Amino acid sequence: MEKRSNKYYLTLSLKEYANGETEPARELGIEFDNHDEIFGIIEKIKQKNIFANDSEATQFALGLKLFSEIKIKNRKNPLFEELNEVFPIFMKKLKSL
Repeated sequence: MEKRSNKYYLTLSLKEYANGETEPARELGIEFDNHDEIFGIIEKIKQKNIFANDSEATQFALGLKLFSEIKIKNRKNPLFEELNEVFPIFMKKLKSL
């Protein structure tokens, strides 16, 4: 039986460059699957109050879920070899907070 995933569409827009310029505008949209309901994860991370503000909590949760899904899908890739040992420890620590 095939495991079902949630389907997402993410839009990233560059609002302003570091030098203050706003042109040229840049935008990227990607479709992706994730086994977790990411909006719920974002809310859980916000509730833990481990970051300075909700924006940082959202950035962390989104980045973590995007990264961890790719790591899971590519667990045999040598790039992730060291992470496969410590990542479960990190996730248990995060969930226990």
